[in-house]
Amino acid sequence: MNNSIDMLNGSIFKGLVRFSLPLALSGVLQILFNAADIVVIGRFGSNNSLAAVGAVGILWGLFGHMFMSLGGGATVVAGKFIGAGKKSAVSSVLHVSTALALVLGAALSIFAWIFMPQILSAMQIPEEVFGLSLRYVHCLIPCIPGIAVYNFCAGILRAKGDTKRPLYFLLSAGIVNVLLNLFFVIALKMDVAGVGLATSASQYLAALLIVICLLREEGEFRLEIKKIRLDFATAAAILRIGVPNVIQNLLFTISNLVIQTAINSFGAVVMAGNAAAGNLENFTWTAMISVEQAALAFVSQNYGAGNFGRVKKSALQGLGLICATGAFMGGLTVLFARPLLALCVSNERAISEGVMRLRILCAPYILCGIMSSLAADMRGLGHSTEPSIVVLLGACGLRLAWIFTAFQTPRFHTTLWLLITYPASWLITGIVLAFCFARVFRQEKARFEPSA
Repeated sequence: MNNSIDMLNGSIFKGLVRFSLPLALSGVLQILFNAADIVVIGRFGSNNSLAAVGAVGILWGLFGHMFMSLGGGATVVAGKFIGAGKKSAVSSVLHVSTALALVLGAALSIFAWIFMPQILSAMQIPEEVFGLSLRYVHCLIPCIPGIAVYNFCAGILRAKGDTKRPLYFLLSAGIVNVLLNLFFVIALKMDVAGVGLATSASQYLAALLIVICLLREEGEFRLEIKKIRLDFATAAAILRIGVPNVIQNLLFTISNLVIQTAINSFGAVVMAGNAAAGNLENFTWTAMISVEQAALAFVSQNYGAGNFGRVKKSALQGLGLICATGAFMGGLTVLFARPLLALCVSNERAISEGVMRLRILCAPYILCGIMSSLAADMRGLGHSTEPSIVVLLGACGLRLAWIFTAFQTPRFHTTLWLLITYPASWLITGIVLAFCFARVFRQEKARFEPSA
């Protein structure tokens, strides 16, 4: 069965849809790992348990985003070599990526285990929630290498347009996660430790399945254990694309943690409502990010082939598709906000807080999609540092400036004015990125044309 997509020929729009649909479903399943935790704890645990799981959601999402970003670096480098027809280089990217995943996953696990108490303390998590949050995270930390391996390997498969098989692997892992959640929490009464262990087990299952898949592949996409190694040149090329995006996501998360800390100051009920809304909001973000990843793969392959006509069409059609996706998914989330939140929490004030969050963020989510899509297109052209800097200054900088100035005054010290910083920062950053992408596209096209 051919799991690849021809990104160098044929309809770009159809290719983007074929690529992004399985990827979107894969992202939804990853969200369900945490959503299952929220639902089970919300129904069979206490408000403090729900708040504990939700309070570290942003922090835990950082680990997944970090390895997704690094895996995106592997996608760009491998895609460029695919477009240029360099099969041996693609094989090198595969084996170096696997080695990087193992090394970085182990290093981050050790770091997280040692410093997690200090990190949670800095988040100003209330005393009645702190112990539960720490217990939950300690059950998740051992699966970080599994998350790393899955995302790096999935990044390699995405380079050739294979997004279906990673979906099947996550579907299997998701089913296991839900079943283990119910068993650990309801039958064994393990509370937050139960949902943490269930998520860890499911993440390792997904990693195992994708490794087995690559061991059975043919040609340059076949993983051979004896070839797994760290080659400096290939690793540097992957990290040059991935690391700026990791730094961007890290500082993004820090700014979001500052916002989460501000939310924590309003009490456990507000925390619970925002935790539930945050998980629903992620479904819209995931649907849009799948289109972004599709456009990234199309741009990188056609850039490697020197076909700038298809590079431009890939970027523009990807942008249009991500806008349509954001408008549709964001609208549905706002329309059904209250009944969806009621599945997770029963406290009326928590539901009201969640509804407000979804209305402020999901209705204009198209702006977030535009910002992310333009940054991804620039990474597909080999420029990762510049979009990261723009996003950091435009999004993170504006949010932090607001929190440490106007938000500190009584008039603006509400969750409403806290959340408005999101769409405002998306709009401003997106405008700047549009000018940056146009300049980078002209620059790269001019660099290729003299040798054409």
